[in-house]
Amino acid sequence: MKMYGNWRSAAAFRVRIAMNLKGIAYEEIFLDLDAGDQFKPDFLAINPQGAVPALFDGDGPPLTQSLAILDYLEETQAGVKLLPTEPRARARARSLAQVVACDTHPLYVPRVRTFLMENYSLPRERMLEFLRNAFTSGLKVLETRLSTEEGTGRFCQGDAVSHADLCLVSLWVGTGIFGIATDPYPTIRRIAETVLALDAVVRAHPLRQPGAPKT
Repeated sequence: MKMYGNWRSAAAFRVRIAMNLKGIAYEEIFLDLDAGDQFKPDFLAINPQGAVPALFDGDGPPLTQSLAILDYLEETQAGVKLLPTEPRARARARSLAQVVACDTHPLYVPRVRTFLMENYSLPRERMLEFLRNAFTSGLKVLETRLSTEEGTGRFCQGDAVSHADLCLVSLWVGTGIFGIATDPYPTIRRIAETVLALDAVVRAHPLRQPGAPKT
């Protein structure tokens, strides 16, 4: 498989984790999002949205959108199962994943931040307030659900890692990048630290990818 991605892309991070957990060999081609590689004609021919990840599996057209890619990998690849088999547990894992990937992450991606600053003359500090609100809104929902619902175990859904954990940890890593306070979210912290200790996640971590800042 071949994937177009970027070190700081939370969506590409989720897909890297899934492929590592399933033992899939892949090549990742890193786009320089700051330089606008995602908007060059060659890449827009791959993904007209101008966003990563974009995954090629064989000769077919590219797959885009991280949750769709995660479902595709789950349905076509052997190895670790990343969704429960019981329907209600499966639905809950997907619901938790969507809190991040559908409701929270889209609010703070670079194209949204740039649009707010360029088209509404929003000062950088006001834009960061908007970004922090997006993070904290999602974190509050996840903390409430994970700390009160019966399905939570060692991971978001029971004691096996799932798509929900891949999305949760992609949000959690972003809190460090953007300086979001995390003390109010002890359940998220516990689960995130458990996920971050997995070798597949260590290897997929944004700060271990080409182009990431040296720490």
